[in-house]
Amino acid sequence: MNKNTIIGIVLMIALFVGYSFYQSHEIEKQQEILKEKAQKEQAARAERIAEAEAERLLEEQMTEEQRHERDSIANVEKMNAEVYHHGSTLYAATTGVSQPETLSNEFMSVTFDNLGGKIADVTLKNYTRYEEGERDELVKLIVPNSAKMGIALHRKGETLNTGDYYFTPSIETLEDRSIVTMHLDVEQDGWVEYVYTLYNTGEASRDYLVDFTIRQHNIEALLSDNEITLGWSNRSMQNERSFQNEAMATTIEYSEGGDVDELEASGEREEIEELNWIAFKQQYFSSAFIAAQNFKAAMSFKSAKNNTSGFVKEFDATISIPYTEGVEQYDFAFYYGPNDYRIMKRVEFMGEKANLQDIIPMGGVLIGWWNKFITIPIFHWLSNHGLGFGVIILILTLFVKVVILPLTYKSYMSTAKMRAIRPEIEAINQKFPNPDDAMKKQQATMELYQKVGISPMGGCLPLLIQMPILWAMFRFFPASIELRGESFLWADDLSTYDSVVELPFNIPFYGDHISLFALLMTLSLFGYSFITYKQQAATTAGQPGAGMMKFMMVYFMPLMMLCVMNSFSSGLCYYYFLSQIFTMIIMFAIRRSVDDEKVREKLLSHKPRKKSRFQERYEEALKQQQDQMTINREMRRQKRH
Repeated sequence: MNKNTIIGIVLMIALFVGYSFYQSHEIEKQQEILKEKAQKEQAARAERIAEAEAERLLEEQMTEEQRHERDSIANVEKMNAEVYHHGSTLYAATTGVSQPETLSNEFMSVTFDNLGGKIADVTLKNYTRYEEGERDELVKLIVPNSAKMGIALHRKGETLNTGDYYFTPSIETLEDRSIVTMHLDVEQDGWVEYVYTLYNTGEASRDYLVDFTIRQHNIEALLSDNEITLGWSNRSMQNERSFQNEAMATTIEYSEGGDVDELEASGEREEIEELNWIAFKQQYFSSAFIAAQNFKAAMSFKSAKNNTSGFVKEFDATISIPYTEGVEQYDFAFYYGPNDYRIMKRVEFMGEKANLQDIIPMGGVLIGWWNKFITIPIFHWLSNHGLGFGVIILILTLFVKVVILPLTYKSYMSTAKMRAIRPEIEAINQKFPNPDDAMKKQQATMELYQKVGISPMGGCLPLLIQMPILWAMFRFFPASIELRGESFLWADDLSTYDSVVELPFNIPFYGDHISLFALLMTLSLFGYSFITYKQQAATTAGQPGAGMMKFMMVYFMPLMMLCVMNSFSSGLCYYYFLSQIFTMIIMFAIRRSVDDEKVREKLLSHKPRKKSRFQERYEEALKQQQDQMTINREMRRQKRH
């Protein structure tokens, strides 16, 4: 053992002993702290016991008159504290009796409660909610005890809320409307009134709207930042079969300067200015606050942990309305109704279109036009003629296929042309078998295409042009309230998944049920993919990755779609199933009508056209890339030698 080893061992022993001594000291110190804490807690407990015993003895020694006098003094002190907190005028409104009053029209019933002066219940008469296979309970957009609304008042450094006080209600019934007025005195010469107007005109776009007016007088001293701050919160209950799909579609949407956006799902409170309206949006219904003037709002929502909570999300918004001195009336409206495009686009407030229909996800600017001007009108026209929605989807699918038939034909002909020149393609492959000549092979292939008149993008462009229509239909079905509750064959509700078998377990990425329409859609997609790949195999045979391409196209894609679509709308699965079947029939018909030999003869007799600028630039790029590859190979060869 050398000197350095001995020194190292000594240092290690010294460190160990020192650490042990330090640790022992710290443990003793901690024990002393805990002991001192226990002693203090014991002393405090003994003191509380002694005080309680003294109070008990004092209580036993007091006469009934003394006890009554003591309680009276305590009650007076408590009342004085409450009066100081609320103010003498508002204190009178802290006690009362809740007097709910329900009014209704053809479309909904609305319950007004004088406690808080709020709308306490909204029930839609023409829609039922899904619950364990039954649809016998009406949809409630506001459930009693879940909604809150009130104006923040600031007094002596404390914040009060009108939602905590009893208003004085009054109701006026006219021929086509009912007016509910809630009055609250907040100061000796200051008051707040909520005026609600529920219409009964028989027009859905008018009757789903509840006009809401805030009247105030002499309360500016109780406002903060020269604003009327209105708190509005509510819970969205689970109304649909698929909790996951409903939760994904449930959010807060708002119109900012006419542009509609939705709140981020981060859970963070977000403040937006220059708002026209905000909406607590569910999958098929919305509760919206509409203003005659721009306002700002801080908004947030909280999601339920699971589907056993009974609700989907909790919404909360703090609406800040600019206060103008001398102005005593501020006009707003609440929309409580379905996300129905026909109804929402006709909703007006103060003579202006509210544009609430932008809540409905139609697919954006690029594809939304298809749903707005084609899909929805066809849907409603056919339904007005008494057709069932299963038949309507069938007719709509046929219509779409007819519209895109020229593109389908052009795509097929592009594939047929590629199949017709397969001998020439194989000759090019044999001429350039070396991987280093890939650029030369590609350049020769492009020259062949130019010679016979084939566009490399001929098969892709028609498919790309079809994609907006296919995506528009994908967006339409899950958002279409028209399908809600409509049955077809074994599906009880075309707006949600059909379940023919409920599994006793959950399969990851698939679910706990089997959707027959999703299975049929998958089988039709497999058949279409198999036929399409078989037609393209002539042009892809021998190419690198052909086997992987077949696996992805024929097997993986249908399997992935099965997992995705198993919990989607059965109406959408039914549409895709029909779409694939009709596509295969059309492809078979085109196949029978096209003679491959005539296609080949026509291609070989084609007179080459002058190269386009795109082709010239593309070929020049290929040549430059080929030259660079040649230089790189030469440099690598020189390095090896």
